[in-house]
Amino acid sequence: MKILVTGAAGFVGSTLLPRLIAAGHEVIGARLPGDMPAGGAPTGPVRWITLDLRDSASVASALETRPDALIHLAAVASGAEARRDPGLAWEVNAAGTARLADGFGRVREEGRGDPLLLLVSTAEVYGAAPVPRLRQESDPVVPVSPYAASKAAAELAVLEASRRTGLRVIVARPFPHTGPGQTDRYAVPAFARRLADARRKKETRVRTGNLEPVRDFLDVRDVVEAYLALVEKGQPGQIYNVASGEGRSLREIFARLAAIVGVDATPEVDPSLARSADLLHLVGDPTRLNRATGWTPRIPFDQTLQDLVHAQTD
Repeated sequence: MKILVTGAAGFVGSTLLPRLIAAGHEVIGARLPGDMPAGGAPTGPVRWITLDLRDSASVASALETRPDALIHLAAVASGAEARRDPGLAWEVNAAGTARLADGFGRVREEGRGDPLLLLVSTAEVYGAAPVPRLRQESDPVVPVSPYAASKAAAELAVLEASRRTGLRVIVARPFPHTGPGQTDRYAVPAFARRLADARRKKETRVRTGNLEPVRDFLDVRDVVEAYLALVEKGQPGQIYNVASGEGRSLREIFARLAAIVGVDATPEVDPSLARSADLLHLVGDPTRLNRATGWTPRIPFDQTLQDLVHAQTD
């Protein structure tokens, strides 16, 4: 299968591409002009193209590669970046996705192919729940951040294009994921970096944001297995949680990382690192994905944390 991956130079894309190659797929990696793949280009025959989702001509050019499937990762993916410029988040995440979906829909309408579009959304579209519980795909979508709102709009865009054109669409809602190679713009690698700095400087306090939220954290290597499984076995028209069903507080994760790094440190909440309207509990029900594809996370979370810490010191 010929698979086009947008956002291929990013954290998840750089983990996904080698897996697709190993599975025997022909891979086209789309990246912004000037972007280099995180961790270097994957081993294997990847055809690289440039793609700017804000530019209709660039989107049209990407469609000329005629893929059998598109895994759409490209986005303003940092919640902090989306809060700084909500308009940019909407332009890339919502309008850019609408351009892609419309273009692929016209391919389907005009009989030039029958591509599959896998939209990688986010579990943050669920928003806050009145009581802690596993989120299901049938739950209402009530985002409380510019990032989540723009991704909810992207979901609407691809599902509308599917109804209008017959385009085969699958929506993945991944819960938080981390692993070796993730930048410290995100909480878990930021904890690890600050803890390592504290150990080196012999400090006992480490700045953090709010540590009370509970999250369903996954290893990025398990997450890309889920995306591959959805492309090969998912049911078009469906939405799938990519989740483990197990919640961990950020406080617990901080303590586990401190033990791995080997430092006795006390977290110190810095208001500048806290998120407004943060979700206190975000844990997903993976049943639908498991039943459709057999996927289940396999990498123990402590192994994920150890690999992340070791990658930062390499």
